[in-house]
Amino acid sequence: MAGPINAAAVAALADEPVDWKFKGLPAAWWGSTGADVRARRPDLFGDGALGPVCVLHAEALEHNLETMAAWCAQRGVELAPHGKTHMAPQLLARQFDAGACAVTVATVSQVRVFRAFGVRDVIVANEIVDEAGLHWLGDELDADPDFRVTCWADSVAGVHAMTAALTAAGTDRPVGVCVELGMPDGRTGCRDQREVDEVARAVVASPRLRLVGVAGYEAALGHDVGPEGLARVRPYLAGLRAAALRLGPLFETDRVLATAGGSTYFDAVADALSDWPAGLSVRTVLRSGCYLTHDDGLYARTSPLRAALRPALSVWAQVVSRPQADLALLTMGRRDVSFDQDMPTPRGLPNSRVTKLNDQHAYLRLGGDDRVAVGDWVQFGISHPCTVFDKWPMIPMVDDDGRVVDLIRTFF
Repeated sequence: MAGPINAAAVAALADEPVDWKFKGLPAAWWGSTGADVRARRPDLFGDGALGPVCVLHAEALEHNLETMAAWCAQRGVELAPHGKTHMAPQLLARQFDAGACAVTVATVSQVRVFRAFGVRDVIVANEIVDEAGLHWLGDELDADPDFRVTCWADSVAGVHAMTAALTAAGTDRPVGVCVELGMPDGRTGCRDQREVDEVARAVVASPRLRLVGVAGYEAALGHDVGPEGLARVRPYLAGLRAAALRLGPLFETDRVLATAGGSTYFDAVADALSDWPAGLSVRTVLRSGCYLTHDDGLYARTSPLRAALRPALSVWAQVVSRPQADLALLTMGRRDVSFDQDMPTPRGLPNSRVTKLNDQHAYLRLGGDDRVAVGDWVQFGISHPCTVFDKWPMIPMVDDDGRVVDLIRTFF
């Protein structure tokens, strides 16, 4: 059987020439391949990086991989990290090497990216209803007996749509389906026990689908890790467990899949979805993705491993203007860094903060004794890595000495 990802296809990314398409990277690298750059281990700024530039930090990333893998092993759970966080096959290969059992995605387009690199096990954390996407998945399943895909269903109408599209495509292999349990006023998912059971029976009745488990997302109402937030999460997870137990006789698999766990409450998920009764074999699979790079904002506050993980993603920008004594403008904006959860955090300037972003400018309000001059480089920590990766098609990875050890390609 093939490995979880095609190592040769991933390695071939290092043969892609670096050129003007990749923002922030030195012009001195144009015409060189990623392998050429990696072999030289250049100093990123010494070679002429442009502001802004996003970087990954090799030692911190490796530490996070090892930390999460050890935690999952200790808790007896598996990990199918959300690939939408980075959409980078090179990083996913590292996650597989650290023990990941599959990749999670949100759309069929994301499946296609990872299938281009031979990824064998995919979880689509959504109900799939577009006919074209289902036709393509059906063709992939029929063409590759080692390819396994699981998706969600939260309505009988969705089950019928999937069945009709896969039937029209002539797909021979059934698609694995988890019934999704949602939260009132939350995102997708069945809202009550009756709906869960109806959807499960509809999946079992479909000749093109196979009922393999239950799924959910416990952070649909936010990331509050205080008593009020946990008071919402724990009953929800208890309901997910109850659904798995109740549907036991209907499952069409020897090992039931029970899956939840974003990057905020995965400890609560491991607590709730463990110690299953004899006679029901269950795989508890987390889908955390942001642990890989962690951050300086949302997950620094909310991750169960916030004391152990290290920020492994940052953005550097240059001071371009000092129009007031307490204000600096930098070459970094909404097209370069996340702002959906928190503003970027300036490192080495403890009394200063970013107050606003334009498309290409950051407003840095200076406080205390913090000082910067026009031309200075400032490093910024980020909050919520998902909305940083999508802005950078190629990201240099540097060691603790600032030497470039790899170039990471993303596909959004």
